Amino acid sequence: MNATIQTVSFNGLFANDVVVQVHISTGLPSVTIVGLASKSVAESKERVRAALSNIGLSFPAKRISVNLSPAGMLKEGAHYDLPIALAIMVAMGALPQDYFDDVIILGELSLDGSILSVPGVLLAAIAASDKDLSLICPESNGSEAVWAGDLKVIAPPNLLALCNHLRGLQPIAYPVAKLSKPESQKIDMSDIKGQETAKRALEIAAVGAHNVLMIGPPGAGKSMLAARMKNILPELSAKEALTITMIHSINGTLPDQGLVSNRPFRDPHHSASMAALVGGGHKSKPGEVSLAHNGVLFLDELPEFQRNVLDSLRQPLETGEIVISRANQTIRYPASFQLIAAMNPCRCGYLSDPLRACSRAPVCAVQYQNRISGPLLDRFDMIIFLGTLSASELLSSERSETSEKIRNRVKNAREDAYIDPSENQILNAKLPADFNFQLTPSAAELLRDSIDKFSLTARGFHKILRVATSIKNLEKKAEIHPHHLAEALSYRIQSFVS
Repeated sequence: MNATIQTVSFNGLFANDVVVQVHISTGLPSVTIVGLASKSVAESKERVRAALSNIGLSFPAKRISVNLSPAGMLKEGAHYDLPIALAIMVAMGALPQDYFDDVIILGELSLDGSILSVPGVLLAAIAASDKDLSLICPESNGSEAVWAGDLKVIAPPNLLALCNHLRGLQPIAYPVAKLSKPESQKIDMSDIKGQETAKRALEIAAVGAHNVLMIGPPGAGKSMLAARMKNILPELSAKEALTITMIHSINGTLPDQGLVSNRPFRDPHHSASMAALVGGGHKSKPGEVSLAHNGVLFLDELPEFQRNVLDSLRQPLETGEIVISRANQTIRYPASFQLIAAMNPCRCGYLSDPLRACSRAPVCAVQYQNRISGPLLDRFDMIIFLGTLSASELLSSERSETSEKIRNRVKNAREDAYIDPSENQILNAKLPADFNFQLTPSAAELLRDSIDKFSLTARGFHKILRVATSIKNLEKKAEIHPHHLAEALSYRIQSFVS
């Protein structure tokens, strides 16, 4: 009258072992679930009862105790339904225990016995592969699970089909791996008229994954440029795609239940809360910074975000991960994203326009721009000022370079990126402070003069060198020349109130 089934609980992008233990004893008929179970887990007994009834089984009129071990670990989510149901069936004698000795199981049960999709299946599959175990998961998650590697995956549509498969009566087909559908490139960099300096800056930023702040009046093209940023970034590597898929899997937002093949582009509204941006909330889900991992996080109308929300970005911008600390757990999510932000120079947006600027200029501009803290501004590698387009630029029928041409140059430039001793490619924005930047003697002299002249911080000093390295890579040069350094300085040393 005892049974054990293996399943998992999730902590960030890690799957921890959980054992579902069921004991059936004499006493008043009842079902008790213990082991620090959340409300969604405690409610599973009603879903399990109905599901078993719909396949012709009923609970024994005895006392059923369900323990989720280890008892001190918080258990959340509906994916415990299937392992609890199978453990009860084993304890009842409906299924033998040895069917499940080397299997990790997860899935939510519908009242009619259907097995519904659950988040985190890819993480569970990776954990199963590492332990040389098999996996039983919902049919809708099967194509996601097979990306974990060489492991046996059983993905049944319902509880009855699973029982028939285990007994050898009706085998279930092995799931087929899928890729999410590639996005159609409906927008292109050639759509934007003028703003050649901004396009050049974004190309440099794409090479080294640099953070960019665009400042300009309404209608200058800031949002259009940012939306096309992902089109000039190289395709995802297999490792990057797997990590992004894991994040979306645990968040329950995996498209088409297949491996993600597109770089993320996240553009939260300026009313977003801190939990929405950096993660957390009731279930400590990943936030926008993690959903933008290996992609672009675009913050439009930057000063309109809450000050504390913006300052919460400072840690992930430096470390490439976000740590969510709660009273009962600490969760880490990857958050290595490229920050692209846009803002008007003042509230009305027409600071430099003599015909439309408000009468309070430049005081209104100072107050508006002071909503962004200095430490956050210091984390932008490049600051670009966009102007209003002229009549000749607006009426011109000439189209500029396409995103594909720019992307090819970016890919070629990234071939010169630094490879660390562990054979990982380190993009220029993340180069360590002790990296040996190769400068010509004249470039070194220019840099020395600029440190005192512009009062560069240590962070600003290294960011200029990193941006200059990206410019050097675009030109396929072995050393940083004075004109590389001068262009990098031009994106960094500018008057903020313009």
